Amino acid sequence: MTAPKALFVSSNRIGDCVISSGVIREIARQLPGVQITVACGRPPAPFFRSAPNVERVIVLDKKKAAGHWVDLWKQVRGTKWDLIVDIRGSALAWLIPARRRIVYNRRWETGLRKVEMVSRLMGSATPLDPEIWLDDQARAEAAAVINPQLAQGPGAGPIIALAPIAHQPGKSWPADRWGQLVEKLKAEPRFDGWRFMPVGGPGDRPPATPALQAAGDRAIDCVGKGDILCSAAAIDRATLFVGNDSGLMHVSAALGRPTLGLFGPTEWWLYGPWGAKTRTVASNETRGQFAPIEDLTVDHVFEGVLALHDAFIGGANPDEP
Repeated sequence: MTAPKALFVSSNRIGDCVISSGVIREIARQLPGVQITVACGRPPAPFFRSAPNVERVIVLDKKKAAGHWVDLWKQVRGTKWDLIVDIRGSALAWLIPARRRIVYNRRWETGLRKVEMVSRLMGSATPLDPEIWLDDQARAEAAAVINPQLAQGPGAGPIIALAPIAHQPGKSWPADRWGQLVEKLKAEPRFDGWRFMPVGGPGDRPPATPALQAAGDRAIDCVGKGDILCSAAAIDRATLFVGNDSGLMHVSAALGRPTLGLFGPTEWWLYGPWGAKTRTVASNETRGQFAPIEDLTVDHVFEGVLALHDAFIGGANPDEP
């Protein structure tokens, strides 16, 4: 018998792809033996290369006049789909023959956390926890970046990963404050011997520079060193993670790393990191109220990092995240 076929139209954004990643296993639960084709943006595409039941990843590069949707339609119209899941709510799902369709609609936005919303969309009674599927390639690429730097400086202590970037206006905590935070953490006895590892893409060098400079010989530079799955494998080497409201924040939470997310004028109660080992700090921590992220002080974030450490590291061996 022919294996069932499913098309999963995911997001252009890394964070949204991570939030909805539980859809992959749910499709496989609903259609045993399924072969899944994923369509998504170029930055998150590496996430799916070793995901279970995924046989193909189609990269959607945005084009004028919705040309990317036409390109996708041409690539998938000839397949007899058993299921189409479109979390982008496009018209594509209705233009392709399919036995069943699950298409996102704005009516699902009822104040639920995004993971819960996607889970309900799929008909799951329990939350579909996000997942990162690291492979040997990603681990090897991360090791090639991290291991030589660990061998230098003061030694191979535990790592705190930092993501001082966010690609939407208003989400980026000022770069100089990341440097000030690192200085305070270096002086904190809890972080004696720790290494500081900024993580990001090729364009994230400017916001990461103050943190790298402040860390000095305790820095591990993992900015622009590989694709998103390589960055995920680097974060998986860390003991703690601190980052802006960004895709890397969701990556860290999905990997089970103790994660602190920094929030300004966005809904931390909806978009905060998902998982038991997560915390947030916000420029205004009253639900439903907002303030510029510039109102988030270094002391506030520093206290958040200490609380994260004490909650999930404490007296445990910090070399074993």
